[in-house]
Amino acid sequence: MRISRSKLTIDIVLAGVFGLACLPFALLGNWVDVVALCLFASALAVRRGLPAWSLALAWIGALVQMLMLRDLQLYDAAVLGVLYSSAAHGGRVVRWVGLASAGAGAVLATGYLAVVKPLIDNAGFADPSNVISTVVVTGVLFVASIAVLVLSWTAGLLVRSVRDTREVSRREDAANRERGLVEYRYVVEQERNRIARDMHDVVAHSLAVVIAQADGGRFAAPTRPDAAVEALDTIAGVARGALGDVRLLLAELRHDEAGAPQPVIDDLTGLLERVRSAGLDVRFSEAGQRLPLGTGHQIAVYRIVQEALTNALRHGDVTAPVQLELVWDAAGVTVEIVNSRRADAPTPETHAFRHGIPGMRERAQLAGGTLQIEAGADGMFRVTARIPAQTGSPA
Repeated sequence: MRISRSKLTIDIVLAGVFGLACLPFALLGNWVDVVALCLFASALAVRRGLPAWSLALAWIGALVQMLMLRDLQLYDAAVLGVLYSSAAHGGRVVRWVGLASAGAGAVLATGYLAVVKPLIDNAGFADPSNVISTVVVTGVLFVASIAVLVLSWTAGLLVRSVRDTREVSRREDAANRERGLVEYRYVVEQERNRIARDMHDVVAHSLAVVIAQADGGRFAAPTRPDAAVEALDTIAGVARGALGDVRLLLAELRHDEAGAPQPVIDDLTGLLERVRSAGLDVRFSEAGQRLPLGTGHQIAVYRIVQEALTNALRHGDVTAPVQLELVWDAAGVTVEIVNSRRADAPTPETHAFRHGIPGMRERAQLAGGTLQIEAGADGMFRVTARIPAQTGSPA
């Protein structure tokens, strides 16, 4: 486990402070105590950066102390910090070696203090001649030793678990933020695409009406001034409406106002009036009982009709009637627009339809429906859209 230089410096400083605090007691002994103190202090200095080395140095210090028959010293408390760090900062092997060291250390410490020291120099905690006293003291020492050593290791394991849990939570939060950012970007992109389609629908339809009225007014002006004035009035009305729609769409683009009003099926009446005023003979029929459609589905119906009529006005024979039919059934509505094509009209695959037809098809698909385009050999152009109903949605 890598640690920062600042943490390593803190460990070294704390190990130095620990060594200085224990040095007077070690000097009361002999050189073995000083060596053992240096080993334990070194183990504390690298306990987080090199937990395996820390555990090894602690074992060497403890073995040196016991082999030289030295008494307990204050520096032996370093073992607790080493065991803690083996669980808190060591890898899997070091962690379980630390637990085994706690058990083995408790056994060795108990045997050393309760058996070896009393037998060799009578400096232990029990009287070797008193068997009962020896057994009791040995049991107490073992329980106390293993409790303290294993508790230190367990504390390190708990700290490690808390740290790992926080790290997992941090990564999950980062992943959620990243996922949320991706989703936000996707939503923004989809919203901008929708606004772009709406902008195309509004501008293309309005300009088609304006061009048709301007041409009609120009031809009628010499002989029918009233018709020319009426054409200018229509142009002004359509232009004002288009300007308002464009401003609304630009406001959505700037401020993401999702609650801005959108056209619904009832608005088809106004759309048909504008198209008829532009000189297109639209014959509308509706069969079946209307079903409730969601707002998105109604927008799809309106925009598909708008784009189809715009194409009929731009590329169709305006002297022939255009059939618009809505057929309702239990599953939804079928929208069909049929108009007569001009002899020089472009085919659906040409660049003239590079925005309109893909936009209609995408709107139908987003609403869960389908769109079919057919330029028949009989000179008729058919747009058929199938939009499913949304049960329980407001009409």
